[in-house]
Amino acid sequence: MTRRGWAVLAGAVFLAFAAILGLLVRAVPRGDEGPDWTGQLVEGGWMAWTFPVAVFFLAIAALLALMTLLALRFPEQPRRGVLRIETTRGDRLFVTLLGSAFINLAWLYVFGIDGPPLWGALILCLVYAAAVFRWV
Repeated sequence: MTRRGWAVLAGAVFLAFAAILGLLVRAVPRGDEGPDWTGQLVEGGWMAWTFPVAVFFLAIAALLALMTLLALRFPEQPRRGVLRIETTRGDRLFVTLLGSAFINLAWLYVFGIDGPPLWGALILCLVYAAAVFRWV
């Protein structure tokens, strides 16, 4: 596939995810005081599908799509990092997601739900992700 073909494919995937995000924003329930960003998107559903939960799963799907496109465009060889095991991009993404979950749980354990917002944990997760993709 040519460089232009890859750009068109990546643009189409980006537009698809942007369209899904737009549909999610439109699905946010509206009250008298404006949008209820943490309100149920599906009333009576088996899971609490709120806007933040849906965006989280959309972000995971976007990361998987990005990793697939990268694997198709730039095939890789497993590499050995600081852990001395061979890992691929997908392995490093999995380790990053798993570690980020534990970072957020530790943040909530240390500071509690009424403590500082999770922005601090997000910053730690981004630093952790950069370290994993660089050295693991």
